[in-house]
Amino acid sequence: MSFIYKLKRPYHFFKTGIRQGVWAQLKYNFPANKISVIAITGTDGKTTTSTLIYHILNQAKIKAGLISTVAAKIGDKDIETGLHVTAPSPIDTHHFLRQMVDQGCQYAVLEMTSHGAYQYRDWGIKPIYAGLTNITHEHLDYHPDYNHYIEAKCLLLKKAKQVFLNKDDQSFYRVRQRLNLKKQEVDSYSLEDTLPTEIQKAIKKRFGEEYNYSNARLAVAITQEAGVDSKTIVKAILTFPGVKGRLEEIKLGQNFRVIVDFAHTPNAIDSVLSSLKKQQKNGKLIALFGSAGKRDISKRPIMGKMAAKNADLVIITADDPRTEDIWSIIHQIKSEIETEHNKIFSISDRYRAIKFALTKLAKPGDTVALLGKGAEKSLAIGKEEIPWSDQLVAEQIITELLLKK
Repeated sequence: MSFIYKLKRPYHFFKTGIRQGVWAQLKYNFPANKISVIAITGTDGKTTTSTLIYHILNQAKIKAGLISTVAAKIGDKDIETGLHVTAPSPIDTHHFLRQMVDQGCQYAVLEMTSHGAYQYRDWGIKPIYAGLTNITHEHLDYHPDYNHYIEAKCLLLKKAKQVFLNKDDQSFYRVRQRLNLKKQEVDSYSLEDTLPTEIQKAIKKRFGEEYNYSNARLAVAITQEAGVDSKTIVKAILTFPGVKGRLEEIKLGQNFRVIVDFAHTPNAIDSVLSSLKKQQKNGKLIALFGSAGKRDISKRPIMGKMAAKNADLVIITADDPRTEDIWSIIHQIKSEIETEHNKIFSISDRYRAIKFALTKLAKPGDTVALLGKGAEKSLAIGKEEIPWSDQLVAEQIITELLLKK
């Protein structure tokens, strides 16, 4: 696998870099050279961090654009992208950057995956700032091992003039030693760092989850470097609307909480559920999730263990099974859960699973966490993309439930 993996890099150099990247630069007149790019990478937290940076800059009257998993924006306007990937092709990226330049944006905030960096989808982009949220267990179906995964993340970081690393993350020293400390300015951020009191209070007031404290600190570090004052940062944090599909609460008057979140890695499931568990005063925490087919198999048992550790009840179901057998995926997720099997439910159909959670399991005061899909608008079953939304499904079921009362 390592040999084939290494072959992919030169293959994408010509296919994605030369054929698409060079053409995109010429077609759109090198827009990346005319705007300051802030790039955010990491396993979890990229979208929230990118969107918060974008929000802070615009609150500071610094016109900025955003290209993230769930949205592309210029100033306060949304751009219809049709994209459901974190790192678009060089042609799409340079097209968006051209629009940002034409509309007077000073900064472009770009979310970038390890796949994107390894496949030269960031062709022609040299960030002024690059931030790393964390590097945890993910994408080991594509990258041969954790060290190769780190190397792929570093491909983007090495291009930046100034890099911000998470000192609390296990990857910190391994990443730092791979960067060019003579040519780059490498800074760190940590939950242990002292922030201005008002900023610290704003972060704790706006976010109820420790992992978002870390994401917010990265956003603060970068925007402070960009010259945004503390007063503006405080106001921006407190007015941050959040990101669709990230800890999004469905409120229709039901007597239990329903949370939709994109958590689809062991670290994200652990972080989200442990945070919700701390918020749970009474009642049970019910977690529903699955694991994507034709993707990293090794993370599945760890996801199961994280869910069983944190939740009172767990429903394992479909999450983009593609052409894999859904029951095989469910079995792999459950394979290392050693105890309390009586609190695990296996329902292969995601609609039936959500309905079961909301109509049969959820009681007053409970919290139901629908994990894995977030803001995604389709479910990959077989070779088809079926229109899907966890939010709309939950809203439909809750509405029907309330009408019966």
